Amino acid sequence: MGITVGDKLPGATLLKMGENGPEAVDLGAKLAGRRVVLFGLPGAYTGPCTTAHVPSFIRTKDKLMAKGVDEIICLAVNDPFVLKAWGESTGATAAGITMLGDSECAFTKAIGMDFTAPPIGLINRSSRYAMLVEDGVVKVLNKEENGGVCETSSGETMLESF
Repeated sequence: MGITVGDKLPGATLLKMGENGPEAVDLGAKLAGRRVVLFGLPGAYTGPCTTAHVPSFIRTKDKLMAKGVDEIICLAVNDPFVLKAWGESTGATAAGITMLGDSECAFTKAIGMDFTAPPIGLINRSSRYAMLVEDGVVKVLNKEENGGVCETSSGETMLESF
């Protein structure tokens, strides 16, 4: 069963690249008492993730922050080394978007957003979604039915959702 509006997100340890290498990030602590947009996608350097999903949050970041969002987090089932490079190449890092890796897919599986597509080489990946989370509780959830597009889960749609 997947996560739904009103559910509290499960605890998770994710990874980010710090100055001295990979660092663990306690997602529960990061969300506590804060209003955060969390968007998940199939993977770094993949088509719509690079050309549509991340750019949509770069474009809308200032407007989302003006609506009281404290942070925008991009989550992918990738390692922190890849996410650091991808964040730099897309401009997400420069825009202030936090890039977090769910390297083992544990959080993604726990919220029911995982999928596997062997014919295209995507094993244990994240579905495409965006959610508004307040103090760890899902307030808005926009999940794509077709992971190859970025409409329902875009920054623009999230901006209109609250």
